[in-house]
Amino acid sequence: MKLKKQVTVCGAAIFCVAVFSLYLMLDRVQHDPTRHQSGGNFPRSQISVLQNRIEQLEQLLEENHEIISHIKDSVLELTAHAEGQPALPYHTPNGSWVLPPESRPSFLSVSPQDCQFALGGKGQSPDLQMLAVYSLLPFDNQDGGVWKQGFDITYEPTEWDSEPLQVFVVPHSHNDPGWIKTFDKYYYDQTQHILNSMVLKMQEDPRRRFIWSEISFFSKWWDNISAQKRAAVRRLVGNGQLEMVTGGWVMPDEANSHYFAMIDQLIEGHQWLEKNIGVTPRSGWAVDPFGHSSTMPYLLKRSNLTGMLIQRVHYAIKKHFAATQNLEFMWRQTWDPDSSTDIFCHMMPFYSYDVPHTCGPDPKICCQFDFKRLPGGRINCPWKVPPRAITDANVAERAQLLLDQYRKKSKLYRSRVLLVPLGDDFRYDKPQEWDAQFLNYQRIFDFLNSRPNLHVQAQFGTLSDYFDALYKKAGIVPGMKPPGFPVLSGDFFSYADREDHYWTGYYTSRPFYKSLDRVLEAHLRGAEILYSLALAHARRAGTDSRYPLSDYALLSNARRNLGLFQHHDAITGTAKEAVVVDYGVRLLHSLMNLKRVIINAAHYLVLGDNDAYHYDPAAPFLSTDDTRLNQDSLPERTVIKLDTSRRFVVVFNPLEQERLSVVPILVNSPHVRVLSEEGQPLPAQLSAYWGSATDLVPDVYQVSVLARLPALGLRVLQLHKTFDSHATLKSSVRLYLHGRDLPVRKHEAFPVHVFPATTDDFCLENQHLQACFSGLSGLLQSIRRAGEEREQRVSSEFLIYGTRASKDKSGAYLFLPDGEAKPYAPKDAPVVRVTEGPFFSEVASYYQHVQTVVRLYNVAGVEGLSLDVSCLVDIRDHVNKELALRFSTDIESEDIFFTDLNGFQIQPRRYLRKLPLQANFYPMPAMAYIQDTQSRLTLHTAQALGVSSLGSGQLEVILDRRLMQDDNRGLGQGLKDNKRTCNRFRLLLERRSTANKVQDSRPISFPSLLSHITSMHLNAEVLVMPVAQEKLAPPALRSFLPLSTTLPCEFHILNLRTLQAEQDDSLPSVEAALILHRKGFDCSLEAKNLGFNCTTSQGKLALGSLFQGLELSSLQPTSLTLMYPLGTAPNSTTVRLDPMEIATFRIRLG
Repeated sequence: MKLKKQVTVCGAAIFCVAVFSLYLMLDRVQHDPTRHQSGGNFPRSQISVLQNRIEQLEQLLEENHEIISHIKDSVLELTAHAEGQPALPYHTPNGSWVLPPESRPSFLSVSPQDCQFALGGKGQSPDLQMLAVYSLLPFDNQDGGVWKQGFDITYEPTEWDSEPLQVFVVPHSHNDPGWIKTFDKYYYDQTQHILNSMVLKMQEDPRRRFIWSEISFFSKWWDNISAQKRAAVRRLVGNGQLEMVTGGWVMPDEANSHYFAMIDQLIEGHQWLEKNIGVTPRSGWAVDPFGHSSTMPYLLKRSNLTGMLIQRVHYAIKKHFAATQNLEFMWRQTWDPDSSTDIFCHMMPFYSYDVPHTCGPDPKICCQFDFKRLPGGRINCPWKVPPRAITDANVAERAQLLLDQYRKKSKLYRSRVLLVPLGDDFRYDKPQEWDAQFLNYQRIFDFLNSRPNLHVQAQFGTLSDYFDALYKKAGIVPGMKPPGFPVLSGDFFSYADREDHYWTGYYTSRPFYKSLDRVLEAHLRGAEILYSLALAHARRAGTDSRYPLSDYALLSNARRNLGLFQHHDAITGTAKEAVVVDYGVRLLHSLMNLKRVIINAAHYLVLGDNDAYHYDPAAPFLSTDDTRLNQDSLPERTVIKLDTSRRFVVVFNPLEQERLSVVPILVNSPHVRVLSEEGQPLPAQLSAYWGSATDLVPDVYQVSVLARLPALGLRVLQLHKTFDSHATLKSSVRLYLHGRDLPVRKHEAFPVHVFPATTDDFCLENQHLQACFSGLSGLLQSIRRAGEEREQRVSSEFLIYGTRASKDKSGAYLFLPDGEAKPYAPKDAPVVRVTEGPFFSEVASYYQHVQTVVRLYNVAGVEGLSLDVSCLVDIRDHVNKELALRFSTDIESEDIFFTDLNGFQIQPRRYLRKLPLQANFYPMPAMAYIQDTQSRLTLHTAQALGVSSLGSGQLEVILDRRLMQDDNRGLGQGLKDNKRTCNRFRLLLERRSTANKVQDSRPISFPSLLSHITSMHLNAEVLVMPVAQEKLAPPALRSFLPLSTTLPCEFHILNLRTLQAEQDDSLPSVEAALILHRKGFDCSLEAKNLGFNCTTSQGKLALGSLFQGLELSSLQPTSLTLMYPLGTAPNSTTVRLDPMEIATFRIRLG
């Protein structure tokens, strides 16, 4: 009681301070002698006085904000000790559950300065805004002659007289780490031969050049070659003959990949290169991802690369940029107020990166200069004119023909330097091919270079040779903006390579593995952080000799398997079935290993006495939260067996924010009581565990505990089998059978009411919102927020897309629907099961091909502010069908919707009627939303899927696709290996308080803080790990709270990645990479009753005192992938980030 009083007094104090400070501020502004009314036109002096006043006001607001922050911290400290016994929820006469008020107050204290960023307005607008370019183009696909998708190019022969054309021919070999063959099969059949020949053939002539991109392959080869060969490679790299471009583990897909994994595979590749070859990549090379994201230029720029190249862009955009000489540009982030994110980008102009489409506009001619296709070989030219070997007799005519193509291609660009790639998939795998290409081209170059009247200088080059020559001509240093080049912002989705063939199917293809990818990613992040913390604590205690350092090799392997899966034929779902299985086995293998790493770290960190720590690989201290039978099975949750002795459970929260969560635990008895580690009973909800619509699983019960989980921490709970479990409240169940004659298995522990034929609509509600459902379909109909009269229509339905009847049909890459979607019409009405309880209520609807569960948590804060939606999809009996979920609302979104790019940023989209339906789908790795001036509805997702808004107020997502044929992009298979897949979402409805049309028309948008945190909750699930020993009284356990202060709530610890030891890469060093992301957010979404503590700090973060019990002994800011130190190590351990920025620090904890 006494404490309640203290809290009340503190609350009142805060209120008084706030009001008084505002009063003082207004007072100071009011009584300013220089302020007096003067008509409409202010003299200059008064404008500056006004500016000063405004600045003073801002200053005062800041001070006020800080005072409140301090008071808030002390209130939090007071209440932290006040978590006595939680009061129990109670049932009201009208049948709903009421939770007692939260014992701890919640704060939302966002500095006004931190709200400025989302309003934007600073900086000049770019010359090319992709959203505007799309609106402008006719997309009419006219026949352009020899360059089918372009136009005729003409030139005057004298154009190069004053400044000769400088041509760089760049030999390359595109190696897919898995596509038609598995990674290993490609390596043994092709890649190792390519690299072996490369070392041999490059040494034959110092004028030869070659570029390589995929470190996954390169590192495997390196492990298998002699010291002599390694030295030769280092020489070739050192003298500029061989260039490592991009240097990532793979060339990642840019649509479905999440920014954590994109960065991780970049670090993995860069760290490998630095350690083994001592080289840092300078230029990016992405010739094959199916559309390009603006996240990639940001990551490359922050890794200190100075130039980049892209290829797969919509043919209409290529044509438009070619016609306006905009194929080279500075690519800038939409949110960048100055030009700090600019990176020089080269877009290839033609259809493909193969030789017929890279020397110039006429593929029939260019093919004659692909000397692998000389007559007698295995491949030829489809245009029916074969290449001819270059001889003294024909060199003049051949060189002239090729030069004509070079000159035409050069007319599409602004500089007199020309890039001509020379390669294709898995090229240069035989010495004969090296000879054919290099000797014939050298003869052409020698001829061209010996004729001054041709005004051309041609040579082999690397990608950076090209960029360097271009920068030199422009008179600038690499990384600067060359004069006269445009600035572009936006992205390059969605991609079409010809006609109406849009590559929008792969945004959903093989959703099972897109989901597994994110599960592995969440586990990798959790394992990296816990491992780093456990290791630092063990070193500090001097017990690191007993800690399993060998876990580092498991982490390293998981990084590489997750990295491999970011490849543009892996996460995309566009590989052969056997290759998909190979990826799946690797993902599952790493998932199991990461669970081991997490368990070993958690074991060490929760022991009350670290000296009692004993690592036994044969008998792990904790069991895993779930298991997967095979690479394509859904997880089975672990059931804890209760008997008379206590069972302990360790709960891991991988978020850097404390969270109040409902933690689900499966037990084998309904007679269960949950206690905190101190032995206080915790309120819990007991529910049945259902095997099907009407069948309870015998002897399995779910107990859901409301627990406050420390940030990045481990909380210990106890379970008892007891018949006195007054704190464990049972949920009730209603089953609507809709006339179907089904046996219902009941249980005496739970009231189950069966309604054979009722179809009345019904609602679920918590303190934040009310959700209403159709009695007939069991699907969501509307949402009403607490305290609002009007309910918002949010009705959901399932739809089916077919594919075309005629020649081109949908496949793994392409989405070619046969018109608009038709309603999903299963043969039976669904069984609808409604569960109601104190901490969550849910509606489960069982259809033939999809089971959907909509759950409402009755919890204060993040969990209770959105609806949890999951869809278990199984379309294995469909033929050429795609299943979609559509939400229809009365939000007046018109033709605008928003999708995220890589979970990193939001890109506004416009539904374009001039484009076919399939062109209006976009990738959704993390979220999509629609809005009007009143409301915003966000669909958060736990896996990447394709999304669109085809009508005002609509949002729809493709859940799975089953297609019986290949779509002619080289795969040679349809999509017939569908799995039972669980897709998970959160649906968040927010009120917009200060929206205006001008603001909304800008090509930039941000989620709210609540939206960001909701996304994190969905993607970083709590892990529940039972202590394995059932009988033994374990050594005393205590919860682990790693952070000594609360992180500002727009900060995200992307990773805390222990770096490898110098001598042995399977062991950890004493350093770690701390990667921080400061998220950009929109303050205009109402944030009352958030129920979570949230403060922002203008981007400042004190790292020195962040980790409880650990000292920060060194701190060095570096480039994103740790290749370059940024400045000298600062004296202060407080760092500052601008909104949206990701920053890496090399740190030492001890």
